[in-house]
Amino acid sequence: MYFYCMYRCILKKALLAINLIITGFVATAQKVMEPANVPAEWSKPYPAFQIAGNLYYVGTYDLASYLITTPQGHILINTGLAASASQIRAGVESLGFKFKDIRILLTTQAHYDHMGAMAEIKRITGAQMMVDSGDSSVVADGGRSDYALGGNESVYEPVKIDRVLHDKDTVSLGGMHLTMLHHPGHTKGSCSYLFDVKDKWKSYRVLIANMPTIVTEKSFSDIPAYPSIAKDYEYTLNALKKQSFDIWLSSHASQFGLHTKHKPGNKYDPAAFIDKKGYDSMINDLQTEFLKKVKNSSL
Repeated sequence: MYFYCMYRCILKKALLAINLIITGFVATAQKVMEPANVPAEWSKPYPAFQIAGNLYYVGTYDLASYLITTPQGHILINTGLAASASQIRAGVESLGFKFKDIRILLTTQAHYDHMGAMAEIKRITGAQMMVDSGDSSVVADGGRSDYALGGNESVYEPVKIDRVLHDKDTVSLGGMHLTMLHHPGHTKGSCSYLFDVKDKWKSYRVLIANMPTIVTEKSFSDIPAYPSIAKDYEYTLNALKKQSFDIWLSSHASQFGLHTKHKPGNKYDPAAFIDKKGYDSMINDLQTEFLKKVKNSSL
């Protein structure tokens, strides 16, 4: 009996040691190293404000985060960098809403500058994370498997996915219905959202467009991890040209000219964001960039 008890004690200690080694390995594998050299304006504070109806801007100076409110809870789209969680929370609460009432988390793309604070906000709120299928693996590993920005370390904390979305799937909450549009290229699962909001005067069709900027310096033909990249960019540009909307927004404030359309303290003015000319100009610029990239990739 003595030797049996001694054997069990030794075995228990050995299993504990193995468990600690495995735990340490997992912790190391999931180490998060957010890029340090990012533009200062990305995380610069910016006052939250009402865009139109129940749609609000709660992001930083350039990294756009959007809050859609409903009586049954709220939807948050994008979170900026890891340090942005407190800024987003302050913005939500400054508008008179409870941060913990966020029920759904969405993203327009699985890059660190839009996913950085997602895991923390999910822990705080218990909200469901919903992701375009093309970005599901990247979200789950914190950016390590991204074709352009990936590597051996996560650039943001991995996030547990509660629902995988596909092109034209609907995200519904409290009378709001968002259509997710699969717009790949920038990432494999980049996406846009199309939905309606209304105030006491009128209704607005809103497009939160993930603009297909080119993030890789490599030729498209030199990216074996993403063989359909050129085809996906072409598809997305054509799809964006066909969209019909009143108000358009994007993943970065600078892309849709936020700072010329709204100044902190301005009165409620949805009309400031009705800008089809600016949208068309942006798409045309991106089309030119894409065609130049394709030409260089074929040389």
